[in-house]
Amino acid sequence: MPTPEFILHLREKVGHDPLGIPGVTAVVIRDEKVLLGRRSDDGRLTPVTGIVDPREEPADAAVREALEEAGVVIRATRLASVRWIPRVTYDNGDQSDYLDMVFRCEWVSGEPYPADGELTEVGWYDLDALPVEVDAEMRRRIAVAIAEDEPARFEGGR
Repeated sequence: MPTPEFILHLREKVGHDPLGIPGVTAVVIRDEKVLLGRRSDDGRLTPVTGIVDPREEPADAAVREALEEAGVVIRATRLASVRWIPRVTYDNGDQSDYLDMVFRCEWVSGEPYPADGELTEVGWYDLDALPVEVDAEMRRRIAVAIAEDEPARFEGGR
């Protein structure tokens, strides 16, 4: 996955120190199935994820990432969750703290395929029979996204 230019510019200033980055998870639903892709960097099976570009609306980032990574047109319908995920330390030493915003999304058009190389495979999976390789964190994101008529979940503020 290529690192966005704006992140590279920030890294020139902060080095490997932790960098707070807004991210999105697009949980795309179609006929009781969820869109999952196998990541090319670590082999995990996940919903579409990505970084929000500067001044980009997070829901627009979810829509953009689904088109770029999986070749599908979607509509973000609900913000389901906002929370910091555990710090990520990359092989080069860079540390990132992602503020992840999970969106429930509806499929609009297009058949999924690995569009930009960030995913090696992509397809629809039954919501009630997720593959065992979907990890606990991604299961949590899917669960909060498919919960009907619930307000967005978040940490803190109490």
